[in-house]
Formats: sequence, C-alpha cells, structure tokens
Amino acid sequence: MPSEFVKQYFRVDMLPHIWCEGCGNGILMNDIAHAIDNLGLDQDKIVIVSGIGCSSRASGYMNFDTLHTTHGRAIAFATGVKLANPELTVIVITGDGDCLAIGGNHFIHAARRNIDITVVLFNNNIYGMTGGQYSPTTPTGEYAMTAPYGMVERNFDSCKLADAAGATYIARGTAFNSTQMISLLEHAIQHKGFSFVEGVSTCPTYYGRKNKKGDAVDMMDWQRKHSIDIKAASRMKPEFLTDKFLTGEFKCVDEPEYTDEYQKVIDRLQEGK
Repeated sequence: MPSEFVKQYFRVDMLPHIWCEGCGNGILMNDIAHAIDNLGLDQDKIVIVSGIGCSSRASGYMNFDTLHTTHGRAIAFATGVKLANPELTVIVITGDGDCLAIGGNHFIHAARRNIDITVVLFNNNIYGMTGGQYSPTTPTGEYAMTAPYGMVERNFDSCKLADAAGATYIARGTAFNSTQMISLLEHAIQHKGFSFVEGVSTCPTYYGRKNKKGDAVDMMDWQRKHSIDIKAASRMKPEFLTDKFLTGEFKCVDEPEYTDEYQKVIDRLQEGK
C-alpha cells in the first residue's frame, strides 16, 4: 500500500511511472515533493508546469494543479500563470533538451526578468524519451544516437548560463544526494525571484549504455565520487578538483521581482500618473 506521503503528493492512480529502471527522475520528483512538504506549503496554491520529455512526465504524477505543455514552452506557460496570480507558487520541471535547446530563449528571458518561479532541470545529458539524441548538456566526446562518432560540440554549464542570464538563485544537486537536493529546493522555492536548480540525473538506458557508464548503481556511484560541494571545494587545491563537478548553492541575491514591478506599472496607470 502507498504511504500517506505518496497518497498526499502523488496521483496514485497514475502509478507506477513509466521511467526506465534506474532513472534518476523519480528520485528528483520525490525530492520536490519532500521540499514542498517540509515547507508546509498550501497544496492548493502550487502549480507544477512541465514541457515535453522524460522529466516532464513528472507533472502527470504529482497531485497538484499541473500543466503539461508543449515542447520547450513550460517556462512561457509558467510566466503566464505567475502573472495571472502572483500569489501562487509556480514550479517548472524540465529537462536538459526541453529547457536549454528548444526552450532556451524562454529560459534566459525568464531569468533576465527575475520572475518568481522555480525551474528544476532534470539533467541526464541526453534526449531519453525520443531515442537518445544528444542534448545541450551531452559532454564533448560522449556518444549518442545522433553523435555515433562522438560529440564534437561544447556542452552548456546550465548554472553558468542561468547566472549570465540574470537568475537570482542558482544551485545544483544530484539524484544521489537527496538530503542536499531537498534543502536546495526548499531555498529555491522560498526565494523571491527566478530560481534555478539543476538536478544531475541518471539515464542508464540511453546515455549510460551508449557511453559504457555501467548500470544505474554505477552511475549513482559516479555522482558520489565526482560531486563536491562548493563550500568544500573552496578549501581544496585545484588538482583535487580534476574531473569533479560542483554542487550546492552558487548564488542567492535579492533583485526587483518581475510581477512586483509589473504591478507598480498597473498601480501608476490606475492612479492616473
């Protein structure tokens, strides 16, 4: 029988999910639910928005008001929801292809506007749902169905892209370390402004198999061995950071928020100024 937690935050009639065995997306989805539960938020005032892709199936499983939108447009829909009712907590669940490829412009402009939504990027380095094509985060030299001889393009660091675009909260966690990921999600949801959290996921079916990464346990172990919290990394010599990636909270600043600034324009017009 499902636990009370599962019955509260998930649509039990939609389970079990369709993700492959060993996929990290279910862990990250569960982390979002735990962050919401820990914050004690009103479930009826939360909207989960997703686009198209493996990660975006999450909105169908989560027991909130949800929008499953067109490919790459989740952030655009979320912007409309937030503008229509700024009191709502709006969370976007997206993937590396959905967010950074077809949805790239929506991503950078939402960050630039600093609208108060939280974007959670499930990054598995591949287009999983459509057969294993390379994505904007597929590492250079790795293999995919559309890169059978190796990836020649440079990949995005999504957190650096978010920073350059103007996001005011930026963090990265992993499917391996749920404790850290839940904490980062709590901070992101509470932050007033555009929040971006990258969740490093696993795709043993397409990315892992194509690149000889082993099974799901091997891929999780790789995350454990290669991720370093940014606070710990600041005390380490550069040679110890080779082949490692940083996790933790990278940025948290206060800037004017878009819906607040938009309301000021409306107020001035109504006052005839």
